[in-house]
Amino acid sequence: MNRVLFTLAAFSTLAIFADPVRLDSGLVSGADGRITGVRVYKGIPYAAPPVGDMRWKPPAPPAPWTGVKAATEFSPVCMQNPYPETSIYYSPLPNRSEDCLYLNVWTAAKTPSDRRPVMIWIHGGGFTRGSGSTPTYDGENFAQKGVVLVTVNYRLAAFGFLAHPDLTAQSPHHSSGNYGLLDQIAALEWVKRNIAAFGGDPKRVTIFGESAGSSAVNFLQASPLAKGLFQRAIGESGANFARGGTLADLERAGAKYSLTELRSKSAEDLLKMEIAARPGVDGCVVPASVASIFAQGKQNDVPVIAGSNADESRTLAPYSSNQSAFLESVRKRFGASSEEFLKLYPVDSEATAAEAHYASTRDQGMGWNMRTWAREQAKTGKAPAFLYYFTRIPPGPDADKYRAYHAAEIQYVFGNLSPKRPWEDTDRKLSDAMLQYWVNFAVKGDPNGPGLPPWPRYDATVDAGMEFGNSVVVKRNINKTALDFFDRLAGGEGSR
Repeated sequence: MNRVLFTLAAFSTLAIFADPVRLDSGLVSGADGRITGVRVYKGIPYAAPPVGDMRWKPPAPPAPWTGVKAATEFSPVCMQNPYPETSIYYSPLPNRSEDCLYLNVWTAAKTPSDRRPVMIWIHGGGFTRGSGSTPTYDGENFAQKGVVLVTVNYRLAAFGFLAHPDLTAQSPHHSSGNYGLLDQIAALEWVKRNIAAFGGDPKRVTIFGESAGSSAVNFLQASPLAKGLFQRAIGESGANFARGGTLADLERAGAKYSLTELRSKSAEDLLKMEIAARPGVDGCVVPASVASIFAQGKQNDVPVIAGSNADESRTLAPYSSNQSAFLESVRKRFGASSEEFLKLYPVDSEATAAEAHYASTRDQGMGWNMRTWAREQAKTGKAPAFLYYFTRIPPGPDADKYRAYHAAEIQYVFGNLSPKRPWEDTDRKLSDAMLQYWVNFAVKGDPNGPGLPPWPRYDATVDAGMEFGNSVVVKRNINKTALDFFDRLAGGEGSR
């Protein structure tokens, strides 16, 4: 009799998690993944459609529904233009819409009581492109390793980041812009309310992203509105320590147009206008510069992984100059520091000018920002920071051209090595290691674990990080002399 009761109780517990899953807005059903035991839920609304009067307003809760919503297809992506077909990042653009505030969940949990760590991926794309449904971001490998993985769409370009004096006047917080960051915060709040239904632990949430997604993670760590919504943060090639500005700076592009005119535009027509709009210091979501928030120790104090790639600029800033023009630009930008710059990046030919361009833009941008992130967290926070440097060149016909390019690490982190490349055992082993480090970090706020080379927490006096390349090794003083040069110029031309 006791055995029968136990079996029934176990069946009842399993049935709680079996489809449909009950959310605070209704029931959803998913589908089996390609990996046995993984369940996938696509296109779940986490906010109301930001259309009509809701354009350029903070996200509102989704309307509840009756019956069971089939969460088996990705939603449209947010309004955006595709990458040029010549770009390494190009892919055909799926359906797009202003109605795009949806997220996706991958889980292998058996019951809500599993309380697995949660990871929320914030996609990159310069805050103008991208989505949570990009195939590289498929979360089945994370789910198989015990993580509940979430990917998110958020409003982009002018739809997500338009600042305008009239919008500021209408806001109870006297700010505007940063609607895309507010979308991300709404997704974090949705996770806090609902992720336990998928077997996730709302008190063990890691936010991670690459490029603009990493920049967003950095903003969220600085934002008081995101306090308590995540417990770890990972940034891959993107931060904001050199960016300040004011709300007036953000409003300048939008102020060229009347708000009435902008509201009357269709989504397609508004997209064609290509209004410059980015996240920034709005006084509310981001109350002050990220640099000042960290300097004062006012950031959300959580463990951090931060890192960059060895050849970021080969896709972000292709060399299109010549030796004499490059040297002229160096002297114009760095003035009295030009000679010191040229000692760090010697130029005596067209080939060395190109290499100087790629190395200096890498160091001045991603390298400096990511080391600063780790340094500032280690300096003013109690939670640890871990630094990395990705140097592995993905094999293929474009390897010599792009090398360890911007975003190259993502496929390794997710364990989704594209079938288009002739992968080697080195790549598969590197992917296994990076995926496991990221999972360990989600579990306990420390990437270290059995079978992996020890990864030291960041200490500026040692200046060591993990190199992810042909092997996984600790490396000290990564581009240190150059990064120290840009440190000395921080706050001036060298930091912009």
